[in-house]
Amino acid sequence: MPGYLFRLFGLAGLLLFGAPLTVAATSAANDPWPGLVQDIFNNRPMNDGSDVIGIEMPSRAEDAAIVPVTLRTKLPPGDIRQVVSITLVIDQNPAPMAAKFQLGPDAKVSEISTRVRVNNYTDVHAVAELSDGKLYMTKTYVKASGGCSAPAAKNADEAKGRLGQMRYRQFAKAGEGPASGAREAQIMIGHPNNSGLQMDQVTHLYVPAFFINELRLWQDDSLLLTMEGGISISEDPNIRFTYVPNGAKRFRAEAKDTDGHVFQREWKIDDSGI
Repeated sequence: MPGYLFRLFGLAGLLLFGAPLTVAATSAANDPWPGLVQDIFNNRPMNDGSDVIGIEMPSRAEDAAIVPVTLRTKLPPGDIRQVVSITLVIDQNPAPMAAKFQLGPDAKVSEISTRVRVNNYTDVHAVAELSDGKLYMTKTYVKASGGCSAPAAKNADEAKGRLGQMRYRQFAKAGEGPASGAREAQIMIGHPNNSGLQMDQVTHLYVPAFFINELRLWQDDSLLLTMEGGISISEDPNIRFTYVPNGAKRFRAEAKDTDGHVFQREWKIDDSGI
């Protein structure tokens, strides 16, 4: 009897205490972030970025194929450092690096919003590189699944007809406020941004990956913002950003996709439309 009780209590102890430890150890072992730091950032040191960069996403996505995300710089006005780039990493996505944004040196971009696909419950990291050469990281957690394999909202013919169409919107009215005041703008590009994981509902074959992988925006000839994109950016890429105008009269956009198409448009800085 004593031996039996010993074994019984030992099993109970394992279930009560050992199992959580095992689950925690397994979870830590399956965390992709350390490997992503090595693959994407060449294992560079990561500093706490809670006072440098903010990331906002819904904790539970309504639609995993179009999850809104906002990246916001948080450097105080007296800080002489500048944010050089922001990298968005969706840890559990098949291609985790969703986008890398390079900020124009004089544009003072302070906020970037877009929409992304989220394939599994995951941490999402925002990594800012500052002019001091250091990386600063923050993260959030999103509950979503199936975003990368979700069928396209538009059929192939409709998507082809809209391919490369660009729309630009400026949210500050002409003459409103000082020229040095921050403004919001938005660029929208018609493109299926196929992830390569979506299945054609008729043929049941996988649709090849086909997406916008480069975007460049200028105020006249001054570079404002660039984006290196991947399969995690949602269909019909939509980038909204806050910046400080430099007095330019024209806004220019150039986008490239993985099939080598180049799309270019130019607008008057205060216009909105196609």
